[in-house]
Amino acid sequence: MVDYKYSTYLEQFVTEKRRNLFRTVLNQRTNHFTVAIEDLFQPHNASAVVRTCDIFGIQEINVIENKYKFYASRHVAKGAQKWLDFNYYREKDTNNTKVCMDELRAKGYQIIATTPHNESCYLEDFDVTKKSAFFFGVEKEGLSKEVLDNADGYLKIPMAGFTESLNISVAAAIILQRFTEKLKATDVHWQLSDLEKDAKYIEWMEKTIKSIKKIKENYYNTIAIEK
Repeated sequence: MVDYKYSTYLEQFVTEKRRNLFRTVLNQRTNHFTVAIEDLFQPHNASAVVRTCDIFGIQEINVIENKYKFYASRHVAKGAQKWLDFNYYREKDTNNTKVCMDELRAKGYQIIATTPHNESCYLEDFDVTKKSAFFFGVEKEGLSKEVLDNADGYLKIPMAGFTESLNISVAAAIILQRFTEKLKATDVHWQLSDLEKDAKYIEWMEKTIKSIKKIKENYYNTIAIEK
């Protein structure tokens, strides 16, 4: 439930320019696509993927930590992590990859493994109208057998050189740029719902205001007195 009175109250503490920027960015955000990162341990690559998701409007990132801990450097990510939603799968003695895949399927996503192997689909042949979760693994090891054996589809980027793999952040950028552009040219309702946008708008304003704790307390104290 969105408290629109609270939203209006917060707006007085945020510049018009920043509020307009929030609305503009929110209109380009999507949950039609999401990204899942499996055991990505290099901070530079992790940060670059986060930045790429922000740039191309992907609101949610799913982080799987079976072997390695994910860490995004704020210097490389340029603050992008502040505006995205992270779902972490890091329970001990648990197949976190399977849990992630099951939860994404329950949300209506098809699981797409990015890999140059298997019967992979090329970018130009991929159906962007389907709600999809793109799984990325580390460059050398690739995705786990769990993903490769249970994915709903496979995706690869056409390559004309001797090597068969790309750095994960480069691969993510190519795929997301191509697919978000194609998605916006379809009739699919790819944007966040109005309710999601309004809730995120409040959340982003709260992250912007330095004295938000005190301001929030004052607001709810005023509401309590009025009642």
